[in-house]
This record gives sequence, C-alpha cells and structure tokens, in this order.
Amino acid sequence: MDILQIIILALVQGVTEFLPISSSAHLILAPYVFGYSDQGLAFDVAVHIGSLGAVMLYFRREMLVIMNGIFHPSDEDLSRDRHLGWNVFIATVPIIFVGLLFQQHVASDLRSPFVIAITTVGFGLLLLAVDQNASRTRDEYSLNWMDALIIGLFQSFAIIPGTSRSGVTMTAGLLLGLTREAATRFSFLLSIPTILLSGGLVTLELVIHGEDVHWGD
Repeated sequence: MDILQIIILALVQGVTEFLPISSSAHLILAPYVFGYSDQGLAFDVAVHIGSLGAVMLYFRREMLVIMNGIFHPSDEDLSRDRHLGWNVFIATVPIIFVGLLFQQHVASDLRSPFVIAITTVGFGLLLLAVDQNASRTRDEYSLNWMDALIIGLFQSFAIIPGTSRSGVTMTAGLLLGLTREAATRFSFLLSIPTILLSGGLVTLELVIHGEDVHWGD
C-alpha cells in the first residue's frame, strides 16, 4: 500500500462511518474504483479503530455518566443513565454470538461487490420506508431490555458486507418509536462496545493466522 491509497481509504472511512451507509462496504469498493488491490481486513480494522476513537471522544461525557451510574447502583440520580448503559450491553450481546459463528464465512465468501449492491439497496429502502412511517415519539432512555435486544438482533445483520451497522440499528430504533436523534445517539453509543469487540476478535484472528500489511510501501 502506498501513502495515497492509505489517505484515500482513511477519507472514505471517515466520511462513511458517520452516515447510515456501510463504511466497510465502501472500503471494499474503493479498490475497484481506484484500481488498487484489496487492502484486507487488517487495514479495515485499523481505520475502524480510528473511527471508534472519534466516537468515544464525542460521547466522552455520556460514557462517564453511564459508567458512573453502573458502578454506583444505589444512586437514584443516575438511574436513567445506568438503565441506558445496561441496554447498550444487552444490545451488544447478539452480534457477539453471530460474529463468532459466522464471521469466518462472511469474510471469505461475502466480501464482494454483488453482495454489497444487494444489501446496500435492500437495507437502504427499508430505512427509508421505516423513517417515513415511524411514530418518532420516544427517547433512548425509554427503551426496555426487549427493545435493546431487538436493536441488537438488527445489528447482527451488519456482519454482512454492505449492511450499515448504524443504518440497521437506526432502522430498528425508528421501528420501536425512537426519534431520529434518539435512534442515532443509541446507535453510536452501541458502536463503542461493538467495534471494540469486533476489532479485538479480528485482530486476534489476524495474529493467529497471520496477515502481512505493507504500510506506506
């Protein structure tokens, strides 16, 4: 990989990560557009960790309040934030099991423009339909554990290339009656443990199986 390729891919990740479109899909498609070879999972993990840093910086106050609420269970003033934190945890659980069961198959068999085209259009139309018909009356603090689990199950589809993690979780949130702002906030709070865990899993696999990445050659 040369420096220009790294810059282009980093820009692609930086722009698409915070929109309800799949950043992973655009990282896969970018080499086809610019004539590069596929950069592989190691680079994809690296730029996602960079995006994670940006999300954690933006939500640093919310994270501190949530953690404070969890570690001080008797503090009633923090009950709403503690409740939100546990819902983020519950919503994270499904993708852990789905990722462990299917990640290897997805990485080897579904990393293609054809799959990306189908999932991008399909889930994009679903988000559009839900957004136009949703009630949008609830905030993220009103979610119960079943709501959180449903959002987590939707998030599990994000292991398929072309499926936007933020897009499907926002879709689920809107289906459950969240406002756009609340669905977006919960989606990005949920991204923190999800990217940490998925990045750790893929990094572990790369260490075990080995993958060479030539930075700035």
